[in-house]
Amino acid sequence: MDELLAAGRDVARAWLDASGLGAALAPPPLAQTPRDELPLDGGARLLHFHGAAPSQRPPILLVPSMINRWYVLDLRPGASLVEALVRAGFDVWCLDWGVPEAEDRYLDWDAALRRLARAARRVARERGVTLADVALLGYCMGGTLTVIHAAQHAPRALVTLAAPIDFSRGGALSAMVDTRWFDAGAIADAGNVAPAQMQAGFTALRPTLDLAKLMSWPALATDGDARAAFFALEAWASDNIPFPAEAYRRYIAEMYQGNQLVAGTHRANGRAARLADIRCPTLVITASRDPICPPPAALALLDHIAATDKAHVEVAGGHVGAVVGSRAAREMYPALASWLATR
Repeated sequence: MDELLAAGRDVARAWLDASGLGAALAPPPLAQTPRDELPLDGGARLLHFHGAAPSQRPPILLVPSMINRWYVLDLRPGASLVEALVRAGFDVWCLDWGVPEAEDRYLDWDAALRRLARAARRVARERGVTLADVALLGYCMGGTLTVIHAAQHAPRALVTLAAPIDFSRGGALSAMVDTRWFDAGAIADAGNVAPAQMQAGFTALRPTLDLAKLMSWPALATDGDARAAFFALEAWASDNIPFPAEAYRRYIAEMYQGNQLVAGTHRANGRAARLADIRCPTLVITASRDPICPPPAALALLDHIAATDKAHVEVAGGHVGAVVGSRAAREMYPALASWLATR
């Protein structure tokens, strides 16, 4: 099948080259919102985005997944959560986890949470506010980490975007890593989990996705906007990074296999991380057709926290479309900005 798809891509590329559209195959410029970059530990960075004038609103820290590059949140103009929030007048920051090297195999779950906490403290210090004044938005696994941080540190507001919380409702991914046939420790013992290893699991969720992409190429030849969106997303999707082995070991064992957040048994850095301790305003954003984080897996957060100010927004689409799709730009970005503006 891989050989067939590769041959098909070669034919489609040759057809586009012959039509004079070969130059359009290059991705458009990515991550274009102006920003400053502050170094953090271990190659991580804290990104501060800015618009025409400095924002006077309290800061919001975006936390992406550890296994994907941060710029899915600022993919391209018109398909950028960062751009939308900056234009709405928010003070937007983002944690870039960096690219783990072989020696980072011992960076564990607790260390990742300490890095997140340092990023939040740095935002507070740079803005001259308290840690309780910093709002948080976590995407995918970044949302899971953000929820644990929020349970221990009480942010101003909490937003999760396609972030699994109840892993017993995690769909096919939960089934794949069932303890009856999956040993995360054996994988972690070999070192950092390579992008190809993780992508194999996601490919298993949608085994015909590459074929569907291939079939869409002729239509892209006549639709410049669709072509730019396609190649921007493909550039990001192929720019994956390793998962530090020790963080992976605990993530699979304690989240997917142990479901510790819902069970109320999770501990991080020697402290309990109980969902019932979250009392800040909380918004859960789900994607209606998300195989990686099915809506029930994310919505469970609202059933277990002590907050009284809580809401849910659903976006039509899949796990990544919820962030960069056309429906996200038309519906999710404005809804998120409206919810944040009053909190």
